[in-house]
Amino acid sequence: MTLALLSLACGAELTRAVADLLGVLPLPVEERGFEDGEHKIRPLACVRGADVFLLQSLYGEPGLSADEKLLRTLFLAAALRDHGAARVTLVAPYLAYARKDRRTKLRDPVSIRYLAQLVEAVGIARVVALDVHNPAAFENAFRIETVHLEARPLFVHRCLPLVAARPAVVVSPDAGGLKRAEALRRALEEASGRPVPLALMEKHRSAGVVSGEAFAGEVEGRLAFLVDDLVSTGGTMLRCARACLARGAAEVRAIATHGLFTGDATQVVQDPLIAAWLVTDTVPPFRLPPEARARLELLAIAPLLAEAIRRLHHDEPVEELAEAAVFSVENSSRAR
Repeated sequence: MTLALLSLACGAELTRAVADLLGVLPLPVEERGFEDGEHKIRPLACVRGADVFLLQSLYGEPGLSADEKLLRTLFLAAALRDHGAARVTLVAPYLAYARKDRRTKLRDPVSIRYLAQLVEAVGIARVVALDVHNPAAFENAFRIETVHLEARPLFVHRCLPLVAARPAVVVSPDAGGLKRAEALRRALEEASGRPVPLALMEKHRSAGVVSGEAFAGEVEGRLAFLVDDLVSTGGTMLRCARACLARGAAEVRAIATHGLFTGDATQVVQDPLIAAWLVTDTVPPFRLPPEARARLELLAIAPLLAEAIRRLHHDEPVEELAEAAVFSVENSSRAR
């Protein structure tokens, strides 16, 4: 099968970057809006018999909500199947509604399961996502193949020089992220050959109020890496940074795969308690003003996505990408 890659217009920049690494050209897509608010979307090249990768990060942005983006993506996937695509894989680095994976209140929805039903209904064969909130819930929600990628090797590649230069500790800002923090801690320790301990901050949330002061682990005199899957307002990170500094941490840096930066995030990002923010470009930091963006370091996910797509197209294993100690641009190879 021929590999084909395409996206909505709003995802064109990332798609071009991935296509360049794969040595292919993105397929052209027509998107047309109508006066009544409806739209039409279709591929402008033949996809019959092709192995199609529909690359679209599903976050809301000005002029296009997450719901609108999701609907257009589903319509495009259905059109691809209608016109003979042999297989359609949805590559959604940021997957909308993945956080709502269980009922926490009476009559709550389980939105990730409803999303899965929509994806399956239009004939998508496989879903690829990056660092979802709960990987097990993501896998269990779908009846089709799921591929969970992790940005951890990108973070290890960037943080390794820092760990080699000074004592470090990895901190989880809540118990739910403990496995994620432990995986990063272990990868940094193996790659650097130096001990990297783990710490944990207690966190409880009820009716929007966060509480919990208990702290486990030794951070005194160390560079503390606070790690989470995403940053929304940033309040959890700032709260944990205060706790680390109060216990003698030499410096605090925040690490997250998805930077949503909603609400009061501008003030949090600019707070000097956190020396630097390291996030990937799954979600562009369009909600932050330039002075806040200057405190971010964005890691490109295109090389990781390109290598995953290449392996999936050739039916090669992708699991080892998550276990790689270090992944950088040089690791990405072109499709053949």
